[in-house]
Amino acid sequence: MTPKEQGFFFPPEWHPHRATWLTFPHNDHSWQDDKLDRMRPQYLQFIKAISEGELVCLNVNDIRLKARVLQWLSEAGVDLDRIRIVINPTNDAWCRDHGPAFLINPATGERMIVNWEYNAWGGKYPPYGDDDFLPVAIAQYLNLPHVSPGIVMEGGSVEFNGAGTVLTSKSCLLNPNRNPHLNQAQIERYLCDFYGMDQVLWVEGGIVGDDTDGHIDDTTRFVNEDTVVACVEEDPSDENHTILQTNLQMLKEMRLLNGKQLNIIELPMPKPVYINDFRTPGSYANFLICNAGVIVPVFNNPNDDRAIGILEQAFPGRKVIPLLADEIIWGQGSFHCLSQQEPLV
Repeated sequence: MTPKEQGFFFPPEWHPHRATWLTFPHNDHSWQDDKLDRMRPQYLQFIKAISEGELVCLNVNDIRLKARVLQWLSEAGVDLDRIRIVINPTNDAWCRDHGPAFLINPATGERMIVNWEYNAWGGKYPPYGDDDFLPVAIAQYLNLPHVSPGIVMEGGSVEFNGAGTVLTSKSCLLNPNRNPHLNQAQIERYLCDFYGMDQVLWVEGGIVGDDTDGHIDDTTRFVNEDTVVACVEEDPSDENHTILQTNLQMLKEMRLLNGKQLNIIELPMPKPVYINDFRTPGSYANFLICNAGVIVPVFNNPNDDRAIGILEQAFPGRKVIPLLADEIIWGQGSFHCLSQQEPLV
């Protein structure tokens, strides 16, 4: 029986968390030169913000790094009682994509992990064998059952509304560098069977600088069952303008399982975020919803305050926590890319 047939499903991000899982950055190929050292203070503030409301489970590459991590956390004022360090060898830091997908079964109180295959966004960044094994390692650590669908899937490529719908992008999941043997209908079947969904909705593509081939978590996010924030680029001459307008039009034409249209809140893109002449995939949509609030990446950018105000209105009753990510974004991802929530049942 598939997880869906057993009553399991992937809950929305606003479902209460037991913990958030992170993989502590150690690969200086992702943050070249001195940028790993420069991004670390922002990463530590991210850990601290999450830990205000839940446990933070840290995959740490080895014992030697563990000692340094504990020192850095203490110096940053993080409550170590809120931290669980697990020694798990990894290749990179992007836990949203290589980490476990946690399913819950409210009827039985059970949880399960989906062990999707991981190939570093179409084989772009070998080696990735340790990252590919991580969901099994965490399932063993937590003594949870796991199921392996046998196809490539990344957490940043899918977005859930908690009412049977998953949203994704054609540029990523239909890319032949993921699952060339599967067509769109077959991929939809896997998404429904192994995430416990009833409907798959598709936007077209992603933003400039995103090396994932267009992950949904940089462009469109559910904030409740029938509402999304959708990134828009208001400058018609900007490279992101056309693709985000295409996505927006597709969103307007979608219908949920109950037949309703989506409520769409337009979220501006930051003015282009450049580091060393490279345009990074800076996006306010790459936020993490956690127990403490909504942690939003900001970039010392003219559009920061406007985006924060829009997200505060989109999340009534939740604290919006803006944190600088102008060093983190050099790795071509931000807070959502770096994290994976573990839900309560």
